[in-house]
Amino acid sequence: MLKIAALNKISPAGLSKFTEGYTFTDDARLADGILVRSHDMHGMDFPGRLLAIARAGAGVNNIPVDRCTEQGIVVFNTPGANANAVKELVIASLFLAARNLPAALEWVKTLKSDVAKETEKGKGRFAGSEIAGKTLGVAGLGAIGVMVANAAERLGMDVIGYDPFITVGSAHRLSNRIPVVKDLESLLPRCDYLSIHIPAMESTKAMFNKDRFAQMKKGACFLNFSRDNLVNHDDLLSAIGSGIVSKYITDFPNGELLGKEGVICIPHLGASTEEAEECCAAMAAEQLIDYIENGNITNSVNFPACGMGHFRESQAVCRVSILNRNKPAMLSKITSVFADADINIRDMINKSAGGYACTMIDIDSEVNGRELAGRLQCDGIISVRIIR
Repeated sequence: MLKIAALNKISPAGLSKFTEGYTFTDDARLADGILVRSHDMHGMDFPGRLLAIARAGAGVNNIPVDRCTEQGIVVFNTPGANANAVKELVIASLFLAARNLPAALEWVKTLKSDVAKETEKGKGRFAGSEIAGKTLGVAGLGAIGVMVANAAERLGMDVIGYDPFITVGSAHRLSNRIPVVKDLESLLPRCDYLSIHIPAMESTKAMFNKDRFAQMKKGACFLNFSRDNLVNHDDLLSAIGSGIVSKYITDFPNGELLGKEGVICIPHLGASTEEAEECCAAMAAEQLIDYIENGNITNSVNFPACGMGHFRESQAVCRVSILNRNKPAMLSKITSVFADADINIRDMINKSAGGYACTMIDIDSEVNGRELAGRLQCDGIISVRIIR
């Protein structure tokens, strides 16, 4: 019986994917697979039996990915599963900022008597602007950024994209009327609104700092639905104070920013819809199950995509799943072990990305898993698993 641990509340749309061959455990130390949303896993020790962690969401900063990689634990995420939910909140925030809604809603609560008269008398202080015809810059054209850009264009905005690493898929989904610039210097001076959808990495930490704010169009509205640490908060507050940034809307409340003039904090609601939670949970569960049962890797952040379909439909007796470092001659070393053991390879696939690789081999005969794993152990092999 395979054991699954859920470290957060996971939608039944995901939990229901697990069949009678699985059971759930509250003790992650006993788990073969882990489902997680926001739980901080950096302080956890992982058991030798743990095969994979599936994050029901896109970001994996709560998971020690490097340590997982060294232990041969595949880490999955669910890119795009919550994209529509985040897109809708970004679009709502554009209206929220343009029409000064937060301040207006707070003010109207203070009215005590002759409300209609006081409303007509005071509403002028909250007069805003329309977003149609304004320029929106979208920095980061992944699943969410593309959807935001396309939706804003349909609302009549002039949209400009920026992404030096845009994928073919994203480029295909982006409206052909939206230009894409190659650097932020070409984007920032043109934007009335800027929405960022950039992954949080060491190289992007505090990338929006005083130098970037100095390049922005005066009075621009800045929306951050990516990650809090992309922005230097001291420099941001200075930019607001000088009028470079008129409003900063973020989905990541921070003690340095709460209550500050020009800052609107949303309590991390980007993916908090029933539909997004269901979609993320189902996608995470399906990827976890596919890896456990078939060895297939889809949407992993630490190992390359690699797949050979359903093992039960392959007519093979065993499937060997090998995770290894991407080093010269590794594949020949692996196949020579099978040749020396007189094991016929029925089918095989090898995929690499960056410093790591996955090799899957279907064979026609039963093998001693421990013995084969022992023969395969050499410099560069991280883990060997036999699927029957």
